[in-house]
Amino acid sequence: MENSELIFVPLGGVGEIGMNLALYGYGPEDDREWIMVDCGVTFPGHDLPGVDLVLPDITFAQELGDRLKAIVITHAHEDHYGALIALWPMLRKQLWVTPFTAGMLESKTVSDGHGMEIPVKLYKAGDRFTAGPFEIESIHVTHSIPEPVSLAIKCPLGRVIHTGDWKLDDEPTLGVNTDAKTFKRLGDEGVLALICDSTNAMRDGVSPSEREVSEGLAKVILRSKGRVAITTFSSNVGRIRSIAQAAESVGRKVMLMGRSLKRVCEVADDLGYLQGLEPFVEEDEFSYIDRDKLVIICTGSQGEDRAAVAKLARDEHPRVSLAAGDTVVFSSRVIPGNLKPILEIQNQLSDRGINIITDNDELVHVSGHPRINELKQMYGWVRPQISVPVHGEPLHLSAHAALAAHIGVPEVAPVRNGDMLRLAPGPAEILGQVPFGRIFKDGRIIGDEEDIGVKERRKLAYVGLVACSVVIDRDGRLADEIDISLHGLPEITESGDPFEDVIYDAASGAAESIPPKRRKDPAVVEQAVYRAIRAVVRDEWGKKPVVTVFVAKV
Repeated sequence: MENSELIFVPLGGVGEIGMNLALYGYGPEDDREWIMVDCGVTFPGHDLPGVDLVLPDITFAQELGDRLKAIVITHAHEDHYGALIALWPMLRKQLWVTPFTAGMLESKTVSDGHGMEIPVKLYKAGDRFTAGPFEIESIHVTHSIPEPVSLAIKCPLGRVIHTGDWKLDDEPTLGVNTDAKTFKRLGDEGVLALICDSTNAMRDGVSPSEREVSEGLAKVILRSKGRVAITTFSSNVGRIRSIAQAAESVGRKVMLMGRSLKRVCEVADDLGYLQGLEPFVEEDEFSYIDRDKLVIICTGSQGEDRAAVAKLARDEHPRVSLAAGDTVVFSSRVIPGNLKPILEIQNQLSDRGINIITDNDELVHVSGHPRINELKQMYGWVRPQISVPVHGEPLHLSAHAALAAHIGVPEVAPVRNGDMLRLAPGPAEILGQVPFGRIFKDGRIIGDEEDIGVKERRKLAYVGLVACSVVIDRDGRLADEIDISLHGLPEITESGDPFEDVIYDAASGAAESIPPKRRKDPAVVEQAVYRAIRAVVRDEWGKKPVVTVFVAKV
């Protein structure tokens, strides 16, 4: 097609960890067709009080309309598929997923009470299919979840490999190693660009094998005298197998704790990924199992307040508990921003005499992403003309770009979320930016900070609320006593006076100082009382709370 271009646009996951969403377009500028690869979430920090999920802003994808032809998901980690339930109804495009992802998506819609069916087309590693203007070949890779794939995306201007999440592992506990043969074949056929995972681009060497993690966990369990609880990412079915195999090897039974963990295991079991393991014991059997005969796999590795390990740390679970001498293993890495809540849980456990083991102490975790030597291996197989580092924070992306340049990739094209990168024809070039950013899921509402009130909520979290009610009659006289209600403010001022009394005096004085004729106007009263309350609180406390004044006329 004349004047056609091959375009890459990331809307999430580039310059950050999580919320992965990429678009590929082919055709002339005024008639370009697109596909979306992945549709993930990230999780809110303390600066987003009340928010459930952080989603990529898909305004650009929505504006494509019928030109967006399909959505292809590489695997069922939340940061790659977790936004589908919230965002698919805004797009309603053909969805391609692997069987495990389909099972997780169906389970999630049922569990979350949406009752919505998202029609899917299934594919598996090795399959070839057409999505929009592209011919796609899926390639098996190793990662910390069943059925992860890379995608070879082909159009008349060339082939792009979108790696998704991957690593090399000669001894995985789930599946087989990354399909080197297919990557080498594609390299021989010619690869225009490698859009590649950067998460561990700053780490030397090669990641340890999952088999080594299983052996490390077995050693920890064997020498532990009491119960052992191991928390990990609930979607890491390979790690769940590793833990179960380690427990069985030293004669212990395994219990699952946490809704998301149980949901993942149900789907994995249905597809045969837990075959060969002993059945997991139920929580109501806990009290009948000797302390040295049990391993608990639980949710909460990132410090989530309502997850299983947090409840165990606070001794709040109704049926399961830990005691001094027991051991908790954090078989996971710390996602940036989660260190503080994780340390809080670890301190609560330690304060009760429970032993803590992390990957700083023992080989109890290994990443599902490639280190430097693994990246070099991939580039050696694929030999792309262009390297596009994605899936990482700026430091990761910069390290990946430097590595690609060092090993001789002809072009390195650094991008960030919202960049429109032309891959062909001609040299790789950023043509401009498209709308991008973050939106939020807050209960059943999806919107930006203003839509869901996060800005005001954040302010309330820091400075509280003063609510004031004033009633005036037709003659402009106060018809009732002014009512003051404080939320989140100190009870007394620095001088020891009740804060509510100080604010009442200021509000009353402001209202009474208005001439009776002007006091007939509720807006005048509202403004005077509002300013008086803000001023007195600032003087007494040094902060400016949210102030709401209601004026009623009777």
